[in-house]
Amino acid sequence: MRLLIVGTLKGQLTTATKIAMDNGASVVHAEAHDQAMNVLRSGKGADLMLVDVALDIRDLVMRLEAEHIHVPIVACGITNDARAAVAAIHAGAKEYIPLPPEPELIAAVLAAVANDSRDLIFRDEMMGKVVKLAQQIAGSDASVMVTGESGTGKEVLARYVHTRSNRAKKPFISINCAAIPEHLLESELFGHEKGAFTGAIARRIGKFEEATGGTLLLDEISEMDVRLQSKLLRAIQERVIDRVGGTKPVPVDIRIIATSNRNLSDAVKAGTFREDLLFRLNVVNLKIPALRDRPADILELAQHFAKKYAEANGVPVRPLSADARRVLTGNRWQGNVRELENTIHRAVLMSSGDEIGADAILTPDGDRLDQAKAQPAVAHATMAAEQVTRALVGRTVADVERDLILETLKHCLGNRTHAANILGISIRTLRNKLNEYADGGLPITPAGAGNGDYRGMMGAA
Repeated sequence: MRLLIVGTLKGQLTTATKIAMDNGASVVHAEAHDQAMNVLRSGKGADLMLVDVALDIRDLVMRLEAEHIHVPIVACGITNDARAAVAAIHAGAKEYIPLPPEPELIAAVLAAVANDSRDLIFRDEMMGKVVKLAQQIAGSDASVMVTGESGTGKEVLARYVHTRSNRAKKPFISINCAAIPEHLLESELFGHEKGAFTGAIARRIGKFEEATGGTLLLDEISEMDVRLQSKLLRAIQERVIDRVGGTKPVPVDIRIIATSNRNLSDAVKAGTFREDLLFRLNVVNLKIPALRDRPADILELAQHFAKKYAEANGVPVRPLSADARRVLTGNRWQGNVRELENTIHRAVLMSSGDEIGADAILTPDGDRLDQAKAQPAVAHATMAAEQVTRALVGRTVADVERDLILETLKHCLGNRTHAANILGISIRTLRNKLNEYADGGLPITPAGAGNGDYRGMMGAA
């Protein structure tokens, strides 16, 4: 983890610095916004910024947004001024910490951000085979493709490989190829020179240079535009990159791990993914099975999440009853570990007895998970067909498409990737549709609605 402290708080945050460094983190100090931005542009990067509340946090947030730099901010102040704390949160800070800091509080904040050092949680033999292969190839520099359905834990497995590689002490840099607009992704990957395009107010180091010596994770690489794939192929083959607007090749030393929830062989046949790039990336394929195909992991993960969310919400840690375990193991878990985590989080909040019972294992709508699936399949299908027919008559195709997209997104708790997979469209197409609906004043389910923090365990990717 990389911690950037901004302001004249160096003396006050000695404890935070020590805790971070004791946990293997690197700490950089900047006295003002300009220095902080220079650090971020230089490729040193940061996983978390601790910022003096006396500084203009809104201005810093706007600077970060203008240059598409995504780093969570925690405001810090030497008083328990409620107004200052509220103002900082409204300005864009994720949290406020009074100074001098309590070591436990600082440790909790750092752990919440750098939650990558925990072991994978698994028991099933199928998952064990995947982890064994990951261990065997971790020490090499071979490119790795991690595949599996949304929510199976692709990014977590990628981090697991990195932490067991010879590059473990170097950066692990992740970039979501589907979350960044096509015209900005090249700059995010390779960096740019000052004046390379409108808004390029200074040189910025891209993810390739930022990850030098370490590992670069290209998340959801199937969503990358085919024109950019050729530049990525050259970077992997030649070990050099060209910054946007640059004139001199820049050497890089990184290991590439890519993830995809789509069948890239099909994408190659469709002409949306380069076959030569697939060969370069797919030296080793770590295919994570769906949660429904590794039933022994369901209860192992459920017990872990039950303990995690009990502690997070300050409630007693309760075991799962026999009926609750039966309901959990009998579910299909189409959303994989992400869906399981959300379900257990709800169960922890709804339980009041000595155990987490089946009555607390609920769907997002509040129905019991087992009863929601209890209707006979034929009867359910007939009823659904009748409802669909009645709902479609007299409506335009555009209206039907809009409602289908918005309802699917709501069902997926705002998860764009999962919704796009269900709808059978690319996440870029989904994003364009959502932007169109938002411009028309329609409410859009926010990304991550209902999701917990699953980065540190065998959770969703």
